[in-house]
Amino acid sequence: MTHSFALHIPDADLEPEPLDPGLIVAGNPEVTGKVVWESADGRQLRGIWQITPGVVTDTEADEVFVVISGSATIEVEGGPTLRVGPGDMAVLRAGDRTTWTVHETLRKAYAINL
Repeated sequence: MTHSFALHIPDADLEPEPLDPGLIVAGNPEVTGKVVWESADGRQLRGIWQITPGVVTDTEADEVFVVISGSATIEVEGGPTLRVGPGDMAVLRAGDRTTWTVHETLRKAYAINL
């Protein structure tokens, strides 16, 4: 069992996460991240994720996140266009097909339910 903890998100060390080249629409975005907590059944994740500028597509899981730094525009297919920056919280639904246009390197803290 993991003990309670605190983490300073802006300074947290992240590890490279390979990005499927088929998801890149424009630019050369690079992704780093770190899972800081995972439920025993692996269905809930809490972590930090970062992406450098570029345009990528994704199919989302149920997620809530808070942007720590940077900015992006997230177009949800058949839904709204979300503009997010520092301090913004966003909720994505499982199955949402999205296009992320990252304007400035974006770092977020997230909670995902699989």
